[in-house]
Amino acid sequence: MSLFKKFSVLAVVAVVSAGAMAQEVAKALPAADATAKDAPAADAAAATKVDPNSYVLGAEDVLAISVWKEADVSRTVSIRPDGMISLPLVGEVKAGGITPLELQATLRHALAKYIDSPEVTVIVESAKSHKFNVVGEVAKPGSYDLTTTMTVLDAIAVAGGLKDFAKSKQIYILRKDLNGTESRLPFNYKDVIKGRHSEQNVALAPHDTVVVP
Repeated sequence: MSLFKKFSVLAVVAVVSAGAMAQEVAKALPAADATAKDAPAADAAAATKVDPNSYVLGAEDVLAISVWKEADVSRTVSIRPDGMISLPLVGEVKAGGITPLELQATLRHALAKYIDSPEVTVIVESAKSHKFNVVGEVAKPGSYDLTTTMTVLDAIAVAGGLKDFAKSKQIYILRKDLNGTESRLPFNYKDVIKGRHSEQNVALAPHDTVVVP
């Protein structure tokens, strides 16, 4: 083969290779772009779903506090056991015992001394203060997040339902009262599902334990 033909063949190979590479890059770009577009959605999904109007914040809840156009003030904080959080400019702020919307209003008022018309958003990233336990003869005993209103029946369903030999008439809820004492609330599963004694199907409170013998 002449030198000219060799150079011609090499040039064709180079063009074909470049074209193939360009196609691969073109295929990869939409996927990467889609991943980038999905990232905010994934971040949003990662946040705990709570009702900002009714959920009462408590110790260990993790909050994403965003102040528009104020990156130095925006941050993720955890509520301390004393119910307080710390933020730049405003210092110590009580977050425990109020709702996310109420905390937004509190922060907006406090920051107004330093920032003109601050726009504040409070998102519960992890609701760690509100949990309940289900123990005993259920499919999936454990600790679960209490982010919405749930009844005893809801708790049993979340825990996978009763096992075959569960004593469904002897279920009870252990609840700590405000004075520190523990009360025991009876729950007859068979009666409740038949529409009797519906008052036993109480709404769960944080730290309740549903016991299934």
